[in-house]
Amino acid sequence: MKIVSAIINPLKLDAVRDALAEIGAKGATATEVKGYGHQRGHTEMYRGAVVDVKFNPKVKLEVAIEDALVDPVIEAICKVAKTGHIGAGKIFVTPLERVVRIRTDETGEAAL
Repeated sequence: MKIVSAIINPLKLDAVRDALAEIGAKGATATEVKGYGHQRGHTEMYRGAVVDVKFNPKVKLEVAIEDALVDPVIEAICKVAKTGHIGAGKIFVTPLERVVRIRTDETGEAAL
């Protein structure tokens, strides 16, 4: 089992959620986050003043899946979340040692 964590543009969240549902990902958790990458933020005009934006708003989407779905999940996220611009996001895949569904005490892939 794996956890796929994707940092994406907030405007892409609904489309990514729909794409994951289509390929059989059973659930996800979304968290509003702020961050920066290589660009280290940017400047914007706000009411006539230049404002230095050090952290950009993003959404962190986490999906716990069985190993067989890792590549389809990554492909779905990339296809839908890609903007062609700096800051489109990143995907991280990490091992998931154990899952327990609290309501039923199911463990492993059955708990996903």
